[in-house]
Amino acid sequence: MNFSKFAVVYNDNISHSVDVKESVISVLAENNIQAEALDVDNLKSGYDFVIVVGGDGTILKTSRFFAKFGTPIFGINLGRLGFLSQCSAENISAAVNKILEGAYTLEDRIMLEFGNYTALNDFVIKSSLSGRTSKFSLKINGKKVCDYLADGIIISTPTGSTAYGLSAGGPVLVPSLDAFVIVPICPHTLTARPIVVPDTEKITICGLEEESTYFFSADGQEFLEVNSEINISKSKYSVKLALLNGREFYSVLRDKLHWGIPPANI
Repeated sequence: MNFSKFAVVYNDNISHSVDVKESVISVLAENNIQAEALDVDNLKSGYDFVIVVGGDGTILKTSRFFAKFGTPIFGINLGRLGFLSQCSAENISAAVNKILEGAYTLEDRIMLEFGNYTALNDFVIKSSLSGRTSKFSLKINGKKVCDYLADGIIISTPTGSTAYGLSAGGPVLVPSLDAFVIVPICPHTLTARPIVVPDTEKITICGLEEESTYFFSADGQEFLEVNSEINISKSKYSVKLALLNGREFYSVLRDKLHWGIPPANI
């Protein structure tokens, strides 16, 4: 393995994050590798490999930052679901050693882009007035597709298809697909269904109500008020996620979401 400069990103707001971060640095030191600790709110570039200690939110924020540098990201889960992570705090030593042995693969995950905002999971557009529906118009490549009367619209990547989009009734997309999924949130019609489009398409969302302001969010972490068209496309950057061998998408789907597993007998 040619990586020499490691960073360990941690989230001081998550219980035990500091202790687990120190454990990761200790395992790396045992292999004669010095790593620098970075708080997720104070990231910087210049590393060959980044290990993230925290939940999916910490991994998302770290991924967006390091995508433009092409730096591989590996997640250790301290949150609830941890769909983007590859191991728990109890398996740190084994996981880090596998990384050092090269027993992993790198997957390029596509991202969304709107102006200066990028997202690994999704963009969400909602009404600025809490508790009410809004009228939205969807265009693809400048051509009108339909209008929605809904609580909002989710534009998701394959990586984010197992997040908010899935909860809103969208499909699960395999991460390697070059596609986006558009999911209306609680639409007021039975004919409005999620739509999957190629990642080469240019997606435009605009409001149909005069003088309306909408809330826009990127990965549920960065927020913006908009009152004009929202033009969304594929980002020129992608996230490199390090996945341990044997932890392919379908096994994670079963383990994390209990996909296709019937309820236990009572």
